[in-house]
Amino acid sequence: MSRFIVFVLDGFGIGEMPDVATERSQDIGSNTAFKLLSAFTDKRLPTLEKLGLNNVVGCKTSAMQPVSTACVGKSQLKHEGCDTFAGHQEIMGTKPKKPLVKPFHYSIDKIEHSLHSEGYTVNRITRSGQSLLMINDCVIVGDNLEAELGQVYNVTANLSEISFEDVQQIGRVIRNSNDVARNVVFGGELASNQNLIDAIEVKGECIGVNAPKSGAYDKGFKVIHLGYGVDRLVQVPEMLNAKGISTTLVGKVADIVQNPHGTNFMKISNTDEICRISIEEIAKSETGFFCINVQETDLAGHKQDPESYWATLEKADQGLSEILKILNENDILIVTADHGNDPYIGHSKHTREYTPLLAYGKQVKGTSIGERLTLADIGATVCDYFESNPPQFGESFLPRLIQ
Repeated sequence: MSRFIVFVLDGFGIGEMPDVATERSQDIGSNTAFKLLSAFTDKRLPTLEKLGLNNVVGCKTSAMQPVSTACVGKSQLKHEGCDTFAGHQEIMGTKPKKPLVKPFHYSIDKIEHSLHSEGYTVNRITRSGQSLLMINDCVIVGDNLEAELGQVYNVTANLSEISFEDVQQIGRVIRNSNDVARNVVFGGELASNQNLIDAIEVKGECIGVNAPKSGAYDKGFKVIHLGYGVDRLVQVPEMLNAKGISTTLVGKVADIVQNPHGTNFMKISNTDEICRISIEEIAKSETGFFCINVQETDLAGHKQDPESYWATLEKADQGLSEILKILNENDILIVTADHGNDPYIGHSKHTREYTPLLAYGKQVKGTSIGERLTLADIGATVCDYFESNPPQFGESFLPRLIQ
């Protein structure tokens, strides 16, 4: 029996994509991993070092060294921009579609009407000619200012004033009233509702709450991602379920990937808890697919906080060391990312970067996985490993891993 584990360090990119200069000029010079290794030169991440991190990062000033026996590569992002939701759907074998760009003001009337119909108190707040909605004085819905502008709506709540369960009900009303690819429903325990109002910003056609500025991430953070138009029937969990293979999702991936037949640990962002749950689930299972997302790296990038980013990497590295201890002869581990989030770039958005591919297993060859054209190659490799039907998209690199 065997297990395949995909460990996603959210936002841990390894250098700008070739199209950044023309498609995302604000990301020119982005290189999340290289800058972190360059800043913390005397510190090491021993497990990631063993897996070959500095083979793909190439930071000569770091205490971390390349490892000749490591199996490494990198992946391009096939989806436009650099979005967590799109990245994880791609990892699961979905062929990315051109995202709908529809700033919030195009949807505000329909959303407002739906909320009124459900009995919510709704007020408009206007800044520089753009309006968003405040619900029951403690929840604001508008554009997501951290992802690609106009492609995601945020529902940001003060969880000191309203339960997360009630916020999710509001989120479902909003989700049913718009057709952008993702709605993010989240909040934190804020000192005052004024924190939300003071964090409202306008960027071009878009208006929303600057989530890091609001303090939503700082205390009691909870989140769920509500997608639109993603076909789970062509993704890895469905392919494996048809084969009788168990699937376990831990962390943010469980919030954004549909896995109705498997085990899901949702609404968890604490890295120590994510690693603890993952280790326990892997240890008690003789076979199956596991996908784990460490989100606090991404949150540190949004806050432009390198120290917090490195501290999270250290926690994740320790968790990975425990996972390595319980791998059996046939297990495979892949460490990767979904995009970049350079904490030195000077803006609070994701950065469009290559992602690392670090493969490990007792049967895995020390070789090059090469440069993959899409994150979906990971999902295709998982399905190939379990001899299931392939997902919608991607090319397996399993032959490069094992004889």
